[in-house]
Amino acid sequence: MKIKVCGITNVEDALMCEYYGANALGFIFYEKSSRYVSPGTVSEIISYLSPFTMKVGVFVNESAENIDQVIHNIKLNAIQLHGDESPQMIENISIPVIKSFRVEEGFKFSILSKYNNAAYLLDTFSPDKLGGTGESFNWDLIPDDLRSKIILAGGVSSDNIEYIHKKIKPAAVDLSSSLEKEPGKKDEKKVEEFFYKVGNLRRMKW
Repeated sequence: MKIKVCGITNVEDALMCEYYGANALGFIFYEKSSRYVSPGTVSEIISYLSPFTMKVGVFVNESAENIDQVIHNIKLNAIQLHGDESPQMIENISIPVIKSFRVEEGFKFSILSKYNNAAYLLDTFSPDKLGGTGESFNWDLIPDDLRSKIILAGGVSSDNIEYIHKKIKPAAVDLSSSLEKEPGKKDEKKVEEFFYKVGNLRRMKW
């Protein structure tokens, strides 16, 4: 199970999360987000990071042309789409794509099959936020045959990572608000605690 920490806005937090063991870091290019960070700042942050850490740019309903312009200027490894993007739009992106889906009761998981050109991230539906809610959805709704293929987001924390590791078994988890002091600023104590738990789980055999 890989770990992605999203909502990175500064060099200090990026290096801290990398040090504790994050496999990927997410940078939000959606200007309405409280965790927005400019392409120029992200370029500077990435210059300090290991080449082995995946750098993911998060976009919402942005055009493929504008996304590719950012990709051209910044050394991103993948992008994450958090809006209403179509499978056809994804065809025009030059690097791997993670497509986010916001899950609520009655969500039709069959829609994922239309996006066979992307990886899947499942987050919690909110009527007023596109992500970073800190709330989980009913993970038991996830079909068994999808669980090992998804990135799980929405309320992932130290408190439930053991359940996720044992019962859901996703390919990766994505965290943001549960590791923060405030939006856009990570809390080292929370980061250390989370990765300590993950390390213990990885050493266990279920």
